[in-house]
Amino acid sequence: MKNIFIFIFISLCLNIPSLGAADSVDLEKAIEILKSQNLEIKSATVDIETALQDAKSASGNHYGKLDFIQDFATSNDAGNVFGFKLSSREANFGDFGAKEFMDNFMAGNPNYTTPPHNLNYPDSRNYFQSKLKYEVPIFTGFKISSYEDIMNSVTKIKKLEKSQVINEKIYETRKSFYDMALLEDSISNLIVILRNISTLEAMTKEMIEVGYAKKVDLLEVKAKKGNVERLISQMESNKELLYHYISFLLNQKVTSIQTPSLEIVIPSVSNSDILNNNLDIQKANSGLAVKKSMVDAAQSSYYPMVGAFAEIATADDKFLGDANDHKSYMLGARVTWNIFNGGIDNANIEKSRLEYIKTKMQVELANSGIELQTQKIRTEIESLNKDIESLKKELALADEIYNNYEARYREKLSSMSDVIIKQSEQIQKILQLQQTINKRNERIFALEKLANGEKQ
Repeated sequence: MKNIFIFIFISLCLNIPSLGAADSVDLEKAIEILKSQNLEIKSATVDIETALQDAKSASGNHYGKLDFIQDFATSNDAGNVFGFKLSSREANFGDFGAKEFMDNFMAGNPNYTTPPHNLNYPDSRNYFQSKLKYEVPIFTGFKISSYEDIMNSVTKIKKLEKSQVINEKIYETRKSFYDMALLEDSISNLIVILRNISTLEAMTKEMIEVGYAKKVDLLEVKAKKGNVERLISQMESNKELLYHYISFLLNQKVTSIQTPSLEIVIPSVSNSDILNNNLDIQKANSGLAVKKSMVDAAQSSYYPMVGAFAEIATADDKFLGDANDHKSYMLGARVTWNIFNGGIDNANIEKSRLEYIKTKMQVELANSGIELQTQKIRTEIESLNKDIESLKKELALADEIYNNYEARYREKLSSMSDVIIKQSEQIQKILQLQQTINKRNERIFALEKLANGEKQ
């Protein structure tokens, strides 16, 4: 009886909402719908697109940037006004007080120390400058290429994570379909038992009428019948829960499915293939590549940074006034080389190197863990195969014993209690067998998941 409650508890743990609408589907079609409609898979697709944009952003740094700058200002500050005129190529000698000087000179009073009024107290002036400026990195100590490698590795990780989500959801879908097959098979077996109990109930009533049985015998039969009906009702409820869960996975309403055969063939994939293709290991290797690129990026601080720039501009006291006459350009380059910063660069490089070493050990641990998990699952499957063969024999014996005790009861050679006990043992063996088959299937699904969903 304990196994019965364990079986029911596992099924009752499924808690899902209802969505959409769909016709009856088989497992293959369900997996196709899952890949296109499951919300978690769609979310993982968005994560990939985001990572791709980050990779484009990192790669774009190679090409520099082009800016358009539009300045507007007005000022009566002497320095600004004179600078505005110089920028627009409109400065003249009068701005230096040449007229005032010549007037004084002609009047026979050449005073070189008299401040020129026009230069020191100019009228306010508007200033419009339109500028195109292009800046491009020439050498960054491999920093840009390192960050580009990092973002490419991150994109690969996101793709692997999506594959993991698909793998996990296929696993859950397949398990749900096989759980449904298990429930339907269990219900079918219990219905057969229920029919036998109904036959036994009718026979007991007849035997009571002729004095060969007691009313307590009939009560025992009815109690057992109620118990079986309760089990069937619970399993029907579990079927409804499974339909809700399948609907949740497929993101649309599912009310009917085509259940597969209960027992699954063990995938023929080898342990070495699992280690070479396992998604967790691939993710760990991609993470290791990220850490290696981070070491390279940190080491770029030891190199000089070289960049070039070019700009073309025009300025006037009106927007784009005499733009062609007032245009100017500038070309240049800049070298920046940090000579000393208190050992910060060295500390950052060492930190990145240690993180790389730690990640490398985690990759080795992931390989060992997957190998151990694979061996464990294979051992469990072998053990469950033996359990299934044994339980099938035990169930055949329980069926025979029950039929024997039912015949003995008709001959008044055994009591109704004996018949009910043997029938309980029969039910228990049925449920034990179904539960063991379910465990075996779950372990096979787990092995397939380690092999990235490979079935053969």
